[in-house]
Amino acid sequence: MLKIRFADGSGRAELKFLVEDLDRHGNVRIYFRRKGQPKIRLRGAPGSDEFMRAYRELLEGTSQPAKPTDQGKQHPAPKGSLRWLIEDYFASARFKRLDARTCHVRRLILDNLSLEPVANGSAITIGSLPYRSMPPSKVRTLRDRKAESPETGNARVKALRAVFAHGIENDLVDLNPAKDVPYIKTGSQGFHSWSIEEVIQYEAHHPKGTKARLALGLLLFTGQRRADVVAFGRQHVRNGWLTFTQTKNRRNKPVTLSIPVIAELQELIDATPSNHLTFLTTEFGKSFTSNGFGNRFRKWCNEAGLPHCSAHGLRKAGAAIAAENRATAPQLMAIFGWKTMKEAERYIRAARQKVLAGEAMQLLVPDRS
Repeated sequence: MLKIRFADGSGRAELKFLVEDLDRHGNVRIYFRRKGQPKIRLRGAPGSDEFMRAYRELLEGTSQPAKPTDQGKQHPAPKGSLRWLIEDYFASARFKRLDARTCHVRRLILDNLSLEPVANGSAITIGSLPYRSMPPSKVRTLRDRKAESPETGNARVKALRAVFAHGIENDLVDLNPAKDVPYIKTGSQGFHSWSIEEVIQYEAHHPKGTKARLALGLLLFTGQRRADVVAFGRQHVRNGWLTFTQTKNRRNKPVTLSIPVIAELQELIDATPSNHLTFLTTEFGKSFTSNGFGNRFRKWCNEAGLPHCSAHGLRKAGAAIAAENRATAPQLMAIFGWKTMKEAERYIRAARQKVLAGEAMQLLVPDRS
């Protein structure tokens, strides 16, 4: 049951059989789901005439859900094929220990490459090839087919490395043909790291007391990922300390952190009304999903004139600010939950370069005395 605000502004109503869910692009959608029937997406803006008309038709039974078909259903893969090994990997503890989002994305990657033809015009698919004799050159081919989108090509290599690692672990294969296939070097710096000026610009548009401002504070003043921030609530705070287990790798290599709630963050929490389990909620009073929050934060950034900024960019900005304020590598690891010094030292090197350059630039001026 969801609370829906009517488009004409006449109020809200709790409507039965409605649920929020994410589509494959991470967008929040509203579906009608009655027990024993498949869910059906409701089109139109929530509360609009189109939306309410479709809801009433489904509620009254005048509109029926489409019957499921077998279209697209895959038949069992022949033993010894790459597809068979992939399906064995899907059933393994190695795969099931991954985060739900990682499982979903990796399944899509492997399902798609399994159905690709070996060559243009060929009826033979990649998934039908024998996995025991699969050469590294075939993995490179699959990677290079996505050369225009390097991250996608690299994700294919990473997924196949995991599949063959599972095979080696279970004595199904001796070698991992994806292990020696390098990732495509992209030169990308990843998400844009916010500047202080951009933070101030966002704050000027979203005042204290708004969810948008609280969201910024939770991201910047905890240094955590959006998947963790959406779960934070008063139940995580004891004596001024926020204690939680990071969502990333929770099933495989969990990291539990305790970080103080600094005064700047506490001020934002106190200024923002909330009677829910989590600090941040949707307009329907529900907790955000990670992707749903990402979409909403993108909207808040756009409203502030910052379309190039993102939630993850605030994590990078926090690490850079702390490093410039001379935080040590162990201190950064304690805040951000990194298990090795590699990531922390990268920020420290960048901050140290800035400090050294500032101290040394006057040395470029020749002595004319």
